[in-house]
Amino acid sequence: MLRIGTIELAWNDPVVLAVAAVLLLLFVMLLLILRASGRVAEPLAQQIGWLGQRVQSLAEGQERLAGGLHHVSEAQAMSQSAMLQVMEQRLAEVQRQMGESLQGSATRTARSLGDLHQRLETIDKAQANIEKLSGNVLSLQDILSNKQTRGAFGEIQLHDIVLKALPSDAYTMQATLSNGRRADCLIHLPNPPGPIVIDSKFPLEAYEALRRAQNQADLDMAARLLRSSVRAHIKAIAEKYILEGETADGALMFLPSEAVYAELHANFPELIRDGFAARVWIVSPTTCMATLNTMRAVLKDARMREQAGAIRKELAMLYQDVSRLGDRVGNLDRHFGQAAKDLEDIRISAEKAGKRARRLDNFDFEELAPETSTMIGSGP
Repeated sequence: MLRIGTIELAWNDPVVLAVAAVLLLLFVMLLLILRASGRVAEPLAQQIGWLGQRVQSLAEGQERLAGGLHHVSEAQAMSQSAMLQVMEQRLAEVQRQMGESLQGSATRTARSLGDLHQRLETIDKAQANIEKLSGNVLSLQDILSNKQTRGAFGEIQLHDIVLKALPSDAYTMQATLSNGRRADCLIHLPNPPGPIVIDSKFPLEAYEALRRAQNQADLDMAARLLRSSVRAHIKAIAEKYILEGETADGALMFLPSEAVYAELHANFPELIRDGFAARVWIVSPTTCMATLNTMRAVLKDARMREQAGAIRKELAMLYQDVSRLGDRVGNLDRHFGQAAKDLEDIRISAEKAGKRARRLDNFDFEELAPETSTMIGSGP
């Protein structure tokens, strides 16, 4: 390092190398001048002086250059420091914004994950319900595919409707009639019309064939099958469950399917008329409930009439009891009248006895005789 005043320069600095080159050049020139003749000594001295001035000027310029470089380095250091502070502030601001953004993103992500979890739970529950419903549908299909289980299904549905519409003593399930036939349900209606039978029938095969028909031929065949099946059911109910003197002059055929009932009324009105002619009325779950509610009103009215007779009997007995109570009150009143008369007589006798006692106490013998004769002629 080369130190000039307060400036430190490295030996490989361009300024130091330039100065060294100049000095070397001056030394060589000086040697050349010393070897030259004496005739050039004075001009050489002038040149040396001029060179010395230039060297001094160069030194001064070098010093000013060193000062400028120092100021430039200081300014550069201050600028770098300011830039570093600004960069640190910017970096801190960016980190803060990134932190807030990441926190907000994390919060939104957590909320979204929570919502997604809830939706997944809802989907899982819905999937479980769908699987359960699918199982129930398959079970229902298995039940309806077999004629015996389908009949049991209709009986159970009928029992559930009757149970909700009528009191327990107003019907009998699986009632046996005098002809040995067993009815699905027997409603105990008063005469008239009398007990009425409800029998469950479900012509599902014919209805499904009608629904599956792809052409007119299949449709006609399914319609014939449905007509024959329903008419057979109507005939069987009319022959088995309408007994003169035992049941009502009609019966109900319960269809446990609103679709089959609607199909009959929409496209097979002749079957409904056949049922009317045979006094077999076809009902669905909805119309059966309405019919049973009407029967319930009939049962209620009949029971009220029965109770009205009992009430009239009780009222007659109550009238007899009230009449006897009136007679006894009259007798008691007569007894009270006689007792009052006896009490009045007792009071009169007591007053007279008191008067006699006072006279005896005063020794009023002169008036005693007339009073005595008067008392003998009077009552008590």
